[in-house]
Amino acid sequence: MEEVNNKVKPFGWADKLGYMFGDFGNDFTFLLSSTFLMKFYTDVMGVSAYLVGLMMMLARIVDAFTDVTMGQICDRSPATPKGKFLPWIRRMAGPVAVASFLCYASWLKDMPMTIKVVWMFFTYLLWGSICFTGVNIPYGSMASAISENPKDRTVLSTFRAIGANFAGIFTGVLLPMYVYYKDANGNTILSGSRMTIAAFVCSICAIICYIFCYYLTTERVKYEPKEKGEKVNLKEVFSSIVSSRSLIGIIVVALLFLIASFTISGMGNYIYPNYFGNKDALALSTLLGRITNLIFAAFLGGVAAKFGKKELSTFGCFLGAAALFTAYVLHTDNVTVWLILYLISNVGNSFFNILCWAMIIDVIDDIEVVKGIRSDGTVYACYSFARKLGQAGSAGLTGMLLSFIGYTEATAFDPAVTNGIYDITCLVPAITYVLIGLALVFLFPLNKKRVEENARIIREKKENR
Repeated sequence: MEEVNNKVKPFGWADKLGYMFGDFGNDFTFLLSSTFLMKFYTDVMGVSAYLVGLMMMLARIVDAFTDVTMGQICDRSPATPKGKFLPWIRRMAGPVAVASFLCYASWLKDMPMTIKVVWMFFTYLLWGSICFTGVNIPYGSMASAISENPKDRTVLSTFRAIGANFAGIFTGVLLPMYVYYKDANGNTILSGSRMTIAAFVCSICAIICYIFCYYLTTERVKYEPKEKGEKVNLKEVFSSIVSSRSLIGIIVVALLFLIASFTISGMGNYIYPNYFGNKDALALSTLLGRITNLIFAAFLGGVAAKFGKKELSTFGCFLGAAALFTAYVLHTDNVTVWLILYLISNVGNSFFNILCWAMIIDVIDDIEVVKGIRSDGTVYACYSFARKLGQAGSAGLTGMLLSFIGYTEATAFDPAVTNGIYDITCLVPAITYVLIGLALVFLFPLNKKRVEENARIIREKKENR
């Protein structure tokens, strides 16, 4: 049960900007990890790509427990003057920033391999499975507490995407120009010491963004305390949630989407320096992609209201697949041609990437209508775990495929290896985009009509309460 607190200021720009800063802060560490961590450990620390990918996959097993646990903690947390979720932003801002910085310990590069591998596992689990979970689950869950209006929540999803893209511009455009350098042979190399400095700067920026999120955002939907003695059957709640077709559908889509998007972004650190020999193109591709996302974020909410979020996302995935299959067939060594095709694929990618946060709230509403249960934190935790699993799947698959084509620090610029890098960058995301489109069509049930009907049912229920 929940009620709207009418004593606080109405939903407005402070909430939009505050929520934007929240994901700005999240992605200072998240995108740093997804973009650079594998490259850092393979090229600076000398750890095999297979082992790095395995670590990322194993960490997601841990997340299966930590994400759901954090979701339950959020749902059962007592309300404070700042709400149920915002206090966790304040509590976890410092720990997640410190843990992220420790992942890039270039000062250990000359230590024995055992020490480097142990440190890699420890710091990555500390950052991703504990600290990032502790801040990201409350952040995602609180969208439903900021406003009960579906349109406001779509706006929050848009501003969340804007924050993520600003962070992406910093980590994907500015950082490559700093952390890479040319060696005596003209090869583009990642600097370990510069990477450590970059991680420190990103950690500081993350803390600043979390502070803005905490003070600008207001939770208006207050949850009624349960009557004394009232117990919640967690097993029944969880069983009802995970049996929801809409949740299963969005989990499958999110898992596949993260595999596609993080494969192509992670492989950017290999295809541009190694295949094209052009580190500037890495920054340019990221800049063009982020600008595209920001442009679409400005009006995609209105288009989605007309055509439906599921419908737009499906079209986008098939468009992205077509562009990358074309790139594979051409196998171009012209970086301009590649960038054009990449940009088209990114347009398709951006549809779901922007709308997904509003879609998960649609799922929460659908579970309330179908199952009679509303558990925002737990549902979001399940979705977050799927996204992390997709990220790990991307890292694991990328690591295994890089090992399969013979990629090592010594063979990084061999023609057979660089051609293999090109093929991986095209085929893995292209095939996955097709699977996403099919999952949206045949598995995810929340089309425009059903979303509107669910919103009507919930609205009438609240009016009659």
